This record gives sequence, structure tokens and C-alpha cells, in this order.
Amino acid sequence: MILTRHEISALISAKKLEFSPPLDKWQDQPHAVDLRLGTAFYLPKIWKLSDRGREVLNVDVTRDAGDNFEKIELVPGQFFELAPGESIIASTLEKISLRADDLMGVLYPRSSINRRGLSVDLTGIVDAHYSGFLMIPIHNRTSSQIIRIFPGERICQIVFQKLASDLQKIDALRHGASPAKYEGAAADELCSKKDAETEIGFLKSGDLDGLKKHLY
Repeated sequence: MILTRHEISALISAKKLEFSPPLDKWQDQPHAVDLRLGTAFYLPKIWKLSDRGREVLNVDVTRDAGDNFEKIELVPGQFFELAPGESIIASTLEKISLRADDLMGVLYPRSSINRRGLSVDLTGIVDAHYSGFLMIPIHNRTSSQIIRIFPGERICQIVFQKLASDLQKIDALRHGASPAKYEGAAADELCSKKDAETEIGFLKSGDLDGLKKHLY
């Protein structure tokens, strides 16, 4: 069941759903909430200087990718320009906290953002009991236009859904065999984090049969 603005407002009043800073009237949609762009932006790095020399960076699922980004912190009133074809990630302005046992969220792009030539690649799930900022991937899909975005502008929307049954916090924050990686994430902690070392070990060795022996 997708919640309307009336159910969303009731959850906020009951403190089962919280936004910090609080929502303003422009964010109120019939069955969603618009989220605003924050001030933290992450640009993919191309190279690094190591003791071996100048190395081109590789994004590797078996390593922590946090060092593959350069973080830029803007202040309100400044802007961020995306070059043609450029991809970045950014934070939401709002920290969100889901405190109901039967509540989850799904992120979607705003159509007005798409019309500007930006692709906000969101099919993200906001898990029950999640508390923290959200990561927004943004891509300038034009071949010739520089697109300017501003901290504070409405960038995406979150739709809230009811779960079929309650999910306690300890259960909601277990993802596979590990704790949720991004629970409690601050706006400057949204870079990629690697999966559990045990799972990574199976991938690096090519032992997919051994991996699948750890049954559900």
C-alpha cells in the first residue's frame, strides 16, 4: 500500500517518521515527499599518486571504493555545474528516520529534473528503521550542455509503502549475513563500502560453489 500525504503527515506527527531539517510546503506531494539536494558532492577520481607512480584508479568490488571519490562541500547559494556526460553522487539535504515497524520507502526521480537533461538513477529502497542521509547519483546525459544544480533544490522524491507484516529493528538492519552498511550515514559518509570479507573471499578465489554452500 502506497501512503498518501495524509498518512505521511500522521506518521510525522506521531514521530514514526522524521525529516531533519523538517519538510517545507513545497515538498508536500499527493502520495510522495520531494527531497532536496544537500551540500556534499562526490566526484569520481581518475588517478592517484602511489609509491609505484601515477596509477589510474580502478573500481573494484573487492576493495573499499571510498578513496575513489573527491568530496566537495558547498554552502547554500553556491552551485555545482555538471559537465556533459559527467556523473557524480550527492547527499540529500534531509536526514530521514523511519521508526515504524511496517514502513519502508522507495526513491524515484522527479520528471522536471529529467527534462533538464539530468538522469537521477534512482530505484533505491530505504529500509525499514533506516536513519541517515540518502545518496543521490546524478548524471548529465547531454553531449554538449553544462547543467547547473543548487543545494536545496528538489532533486528526487520518496514514496512510502506499508510492509505486509511488522519488521523489528534488529531484523531490518540485518542485510544478508551482515549489518546494514549505511545505517546512520552522515552526508560525508556516502561513499561505497565493500561487502563482508567472507563473501569477498569467495569472489576473489572464484569459489562460487563454496559461496552457494552458505544457504539461505
